Amino acid sequence: MLQQKSVQFMKLLFGFTLMLAAGVQAAEAAKPNVVILATGGTIAGSGATTTTTVGYTAATVGVDNLIKAVPELAKVANVKGEQVFQIASENMSNEHWLTLAKRVNALLAQRDVDGIVITHGTDTLEETAYFLDLTVKSKKPVVLVGAMRPSTAISADGPINLYNAVMLAASQEAVGKGVLVALNDQINAAREVTKTNTSTLDTFKTTELGMLGYFQGNKVHFYRQSTRKNTADTEFDVSNLTALPQVDIVYGYANMGPVALNALVAAGAKGIIHAGVGDGSLAAKVVPSLQAARKQGVVIVRAARVGQGIVARNGEANDDELDTVVSDTLNAQKARILLMLALTKTSDTKEIQRMFYTY
Repeated sequence: MLQQKSVQFMKLLFGFTLMLAAGVQAAEAAKPNVVILATGGTIAGSGATTTTTVGYTAATVGVDNLIKAVPELAKVANVKGEQVFQIASENMSNEHWLTLAKRVNALLAQRDVDGIVITHGTDTLEETAYFLDLTVKSKKPVVLVGAMRPSTAISADGPINLYNAVMLAASQEAVGKGVLVALNDQINAAREVTKTNTSTLDTFKTTELGMLGYFQGNKVHFYRQSTRKNTADTEFDVSNLTALPQVDIVYGYANMGPVALNALVAAGAKGIIHAGVGDGSLAAKVVPSLQAARKQGVVIVRAARVGQGIVARNGEANDDELDTVVSDTLNAQKARILLMLALTKTSDTKEIQRMFYTY
């Protein structure tokens, strides 16, 4: 009798174990699947001491250790990691962008991937985000995240930023809102956000147009979204590209001359972003060189070094006469990205101007 009861108990225990395992599997299957693509940066950096917040070494911590440092990620998503690059973001190149965009598109085409998080250095994070905003071919969430303090620092901001980014990439609320940037408990649009401070945690801001939302109470809260076309709705396709046209930036200032512009054109620039003073104004000494460059087929885009506001077409310069393009509200570094992609499609300045008003 005792043996029969023991056998029955073991059967019940085995059945309970199977039910428990099935429940765990069901719970795991119910959670979104998020892939973290690591590229390096401060979020993966380390310092000599716990109080080192400047002078640290970026891109020393691998993606597996980043994930292990935030076990709470498992509460919001099934997370996998890939080390795509391990660089400081000032070294991000056009080739890196093409590789990253192709990998993101390949992953998002998989049915078992619901969202992507990209860890990135903050110096060029806004540029990578905007490049992906124009080249990702999916409405699934893509979120860029970084940190202003290395992982070894007291009160490092990387872990909570990473947790929030995964929560955002796993959320239905983020679907169709373009590439997003998540830092400092705030959500911003890739097209509009910029780094505004060299070292503080609240450096990423969309000063005039405003952030999209917040993270609070382990929830995503959206209040607005960008109206410009992005991701699956753009006309750009990088799947077969191995390089991008050379586009460079010339910075406007008092007593500016044409030396830098002429050198860049001589070095093979196909496009020039002129980050002019005020409303993208052109110094008289530079105009002849701009006209000469345009006659050689170089596309000129007037942007502004100010950092906010619309650059008015035919405002501070006669764009129709000069055959130049205006950047609308894009800053110089993002105007460069759009012009590079535009030049893979056309060199017609009217078409390129349409793109700047579209994206």
